[in-house]
Amino acid sequence: MKKFILVVFMAPLFVIAQTATELIKVTDMLKIKQPSSVNISNDGSKAVFLVTNIEPEEAKWEYKYSAQLFLVPTDGSAAPRALTGKESASQPSWSPDGKQIAFVRFVNNKPQIFSLSLDGGEPIQLTNFKYGATNPKWSPDGKHILFSTSVSLKDLLKDAELNPSKEVPKWPLEKPGFAKNEFLQPSTATPNPDGTTEEIRAYLELNATDRKAKVINKLNFQEEATTSPDINFSHLYIVSATPGAIPKALTKGFYRFNGGDFTQDGKQIILTGNMDDTQHPDRALESCIYLVDIDGNNWKQLLGEKGRTFNSPKISPSGKWLAFQFGTTGFVDVPAMAIMPINGSEKDKTVLPFDRNKSSFNWSANEQYIYFTAQSNGGAPIYRVDVKTKQVDALTESAAGISSYDIVGNKMLFVKTEVANPFELYMCDANGKNAKRISNFNTGWLANKKLSFPEKKTFVNEKGLTVEYWVMKPANYEPGKKYPTILDIHGGPTAMWGPGESSMWHEFQYYAARGYVVVYGNPRGSGGYGAEFLRANINDWGAGPTSDVLTYLDLAAKDGFIDTSKLAVTGGSYAGYLVAWIVGHDQRFKAACAQRGVYDLGTFLGEGNAWRLVPNYFGGYPWEEKAKAVIERESPINYVANVHTPLIIFHGENDLRTGVIQGETFYRSLKILGRTVEYVRHPGATHEITRTGNNRQRIDQMLRTVEFFERFIK
Repeated sequence: MKKFILVVFMAPLFVIAQTATELIKVTDMLKIKQPSSVNISNDGSKAVFLVTNIEPEEAKWEYKYSAQLFLVPTDGSAAPRALTGKESASQPSWSPDGKQIAFVRFVNNKPQIFSLSLDGGEPIQLTNFKYGATNPKWSPDGKHILFSTSVSLKDLLKDAELNPSKEVPKWPLEKPGFAKNEFLQPSTATPNPDGTTEEIRAYLELNATDRKAKVINKLNFQEEATTSPDINFSHLYIVSATPGAIPKALTKGFYRFNGGDFTQDGKQIILTGNMDDTQHPDRALESCIYLVDIDGNNWKQLLGEKGRTFNSPKISPSGKWLAFQFGTTGFVDVPAMAIMPINGSEKDKTVLPFDRNKSSFNWSANEQYIYFTAQSNGGAPIYRVDVKTKQVDALTESAAGISSYDIVGNKMLFVKTEVANPFELYMCDANGKNAKRISNFNTGWLANKKLSFPEKKTFVNEKGLTVEYWVMKPANYEPGKKYPTILDIHGGPTAMWGPGESSMWHEFQYYAARGYVVVYGNPRGSGGYGAEFLRANINDWGAGPTSDVLTYLDLAAKDGFIDTSKLAVTGGSYAGYLVAWIVGHDQRFKAACAQRGVYDLGTFLGEGNAWRLVPNYFGGYPWEEKAKAVIERESPINYVANVHTPLIIFHGENDLRTGVIQGETFYRSLKILGRTVEYVRHPGATHEITRTGNNRQRIDQMLRTVEFFERFIK
């Protein structure tokens, strides 16, 4: 029996008197509107942002996503108003004078940049670029726009601007028998299946071009929904902010660049990438930070080193300082935040300690603070760090989640998720004070909804780690009654759930509306608790995290309103793995649901594009003696004979993050054993089915989960 020190407390997140009577329905998911991409104009007077809606399509029961631009004054004097109509938009960016907004819209299946004048009129298409254009950034003088694009290897080989010398990559493309990539040289041979070797090769290349064959030589060949033999490179271009202008390439060659932005004087671009010409891009995990003139000359590497990553560069308003993150190429770690003089080197850096994963850096105008967001203890507040004292302060509620924000001067706008509302837009000052809601996207339809508000509790596990969890009573809870309970587990394994996490808002509330207690938490290995907690499940994906989730389920049951004879468990991705592990080691659950999980870590190496989880967590590969025993021990498939809990398994038919064979293998094994199991495949669905997938399939999976549970519980 493992020992743990119990430190339990109950902390209601809200104390409100609910007069609402209507319960959350499964179709309420379709009502949720999600603001995002907040962007304040340079003068701080107004902001543009996106709102994603779910709208009915012509076919019955089908629904589509639509995203539109909205404008709002930052003083809250008027409600947000839509700027665009039926055609979706994304990635808004203010011109320096605040008179125009650049944004991205698809034209002929390629993203292109448009501009919208606040003086009126229809959006004007600025680019019609052959490769597409995304992530627009205005130059400080408003005359040019920097954008990103994706270029295939085949296109790059013949592009006179990106590859003026008609070279082939110096790094090997790893095609067997062609050590110097000579197969890429142009051929004049006529395709002929009965011809010479060169003519046969031309015929085979024609088949590949016509998609009659996929010839795969690269390491990372699985995308989210399909396999691909193609290699793509991300490049940056600059274009005049006038219709019909010809873009000019800023970056060139067989490299991948991202994160580009202008320096304050507009003379240079800061960007991240990797210009290692000795490694295939699939094998080069390092990232560097560079400065380059806007004409593409005078490249300078500011930060870069073998085995390390440098990213998230943000130059201070004066142009003197650079904020950035750095870490190792290993994935199970928390990157550090630092600043250094823009003309300095890494030895001049000052580390600003904060043991959480950080994102969305912004400097204050006086350069005293750096603002950022970070998941922490069930929330995702806006923080700021004093660059001199290194003091870090949370500016928004710890129990809420901030998914997007911007700050200009003393004006800050942000999108907040909380239990009472999945998404709304708020304004406050630069100190996080005087917060005020300035949107009504979800508040209206929620007015008469009866919600369940979680209670936060903690315990200390046998490793000395404080584990946080939350208990949600049924929406119509009556004291003295006992209720069936769903243990809901998060994936990742580095994800983090809590009252500030938006993706589970509807699912939790729907289960509570159906009369279930919902128990969820963050077992060892979760994000949001620092590096030690994050790494606490290395070589231990199964037993340790299982101990945590079952411990907080047992502790929740001690409050007396959980019917321990009517327990169910569910989870997706890594949590699909953990559900399978649990039912192979514990018999307390009356029903279980494993979604898009991994069940055989050895074969997962080849089936999923998240394959690097295997060496990162288990110290090697299935054929290596140092890792073989651990991988076998940690694979749920090896305990399938112990599974007696009724189980429903979900997998998207096009899910290549975890691989559909994982679900098929676990299902077939249980069928051979004569166990109670059902397998549901969603055609066309990827790993993101429950978050951004087809809305009819999202509803289907939620309903099938509850219906399956109720066969055995109710």
